[in-house]
Amino acid sequence: MRLRGLVLALGLAAAGAAQAEDVSLGAGAILRGLDKVNGKTTDIDLANGTSAEFGRLVVSLGECRYPAGNPSGDAYAFVTVREIGKADSVFSGWMIASAPALNALDHARYDVWVTRCKTQ
Repeated sequence: MRLRGLVLALGLAAAGAAQAEDVSLGAGAILRGLDKVNGKTTDIDLANGTSAEFGRLVVSLGECRYPAGNPSGDAYAFVTVREIGKADSVFSGWMIASAPALNALDHARYDVWVTRCKTQ
């Protein structure tokens, strides 16, 4: 029984180490915005710590990260979105490029998602 517990503990430790991946901090991110009313998409180029207006939204980028040694890999960014003229944010959290629906902006008119990190 002790052996089984030890094997299980070692297996979980190895799985945790395998899941931990070195990441690099990007200089910023490219996000894409969709206006659902007219179907127009717009790329939003942001440096870390900056904001830009998209329609009636203000999109702010905290930071963008990507797998070390693989800048074209799976980017994820901390994004805050608020409507112009309103104090409360409509979204605040991490967005993942490969799974935009995992933690998505829920807005009646606009969609915003991260596409990649900028490395320079």
